[in-house]
Amino acid sequence: MSYDGRILARAREIIAERKRANEEEQARRRTEVFERIPAVFDTEAEITRLMAAVASDALRKGSDAGAAVETAKAGCEVLLRRRAELLRSGGFPEDYIDEIYDCPACHDTGYILGKPCACLKALYKAETVKELSSMLNIDGQGFENFDLSFYDRFPDANGIVPFQTMQRVLDACREYAAKFGRDSVNLLFRGGTGLGKTFLAASIAKSVSERGFSVVYDTAISVMEAFELQKFDRGGDGSDDVSSRIRRYADCDLLILDDLGTEMTTNFTQSALYSLVNGRLLSGGKTIITTNLTEDDLRRRYIPQIVSRLEGEYLVLNFAGRDIRAIKRERGLK
Repeated sequence: MSYDGRILARAREIIAERKRANEEEQARRRTEVFERIPAVFDTEAEITRLMAAVASDALRKGSDAGAAVETAKAGCEVLLRRRAELLRSGGFPEDYIDEIYDCPACHDTGYILGKPCACLKALYKAETVKELSSMLNIDGQGFENFDLSFYDRFPDANGIVPFQTMQRVLDACREYAAKFGRDSVNLLFRGGTGLGKTFLAASIAKSVSERGFSVVYDTAISVMEAFELQKFDRGGDGSDDVSSRIRRYADCDLLILDDLGTEMTTNFTQSALYSLVNGRLLSGGKTIITTNLTEDDLRRRYIPQIVSRLEGEYLVLNFAGRDIRAIKRERGLK
């Protein structure tokens, strides 16, 4: 699993802020206790002096400092018991002035032996979902909310039963999300307007992001605009942001490219699209593309190199039925 640097930085900053808040609270508690029970301050000072002395002794004697260390350890235990008694007598818990941690495992550093702690992973996952929500409305999305009642149970003009087709598509998407990983395939959602392509793509995105994978959603128009800005606005005020966007398209675990075919088709956009699609294939990143274009439309619109990648490296899920938005209007639904 790869990490989005911006989202990881936000998660680390949240942990750092928690650490700062806990340190401030500990300092407040220590001031409170020392003012009310000065003997606690004296005991703390004695513990500090004892530890400094044994550290100095260890540096001087090296491996021969074992006895001094044991003596200091015993002395500290006595002082700690006295501190606990003083705190209890003053109405405070024994650990009231100890260091405070939101995560005892990593002591609010976010890492254990150089590897991300569970607390950092959880925050990263939450921030990933938040980031995705800002790009795609995933609040009401989810496989459980995909309503198959909008798909006819009788054959259409091509002999296809939309309900059966979409039941298979739904099952495939649910399984894809549940098993998503480095061995997953790329998906091409193909079908007319209003058949649920974006809804199911969002459902996959929600499920995958909640498992901690980095997911980026964007429309084909917006993605191509980013590539154009990178080319024609190099060194401009927003160049860093644009470069960051394109890196995210390239580096995320799952890219959802929505509405392929709505972007302007030029030599440049064809080149940019090929670079993105082929680059993710080479890097192992997974991609879901949705489009209203038919197979013939794709071949007419895009260069053979792009079509070859889409036909050879993507599992095609064909959507069937009538425009759900039109059906809702017919039924007086929102």
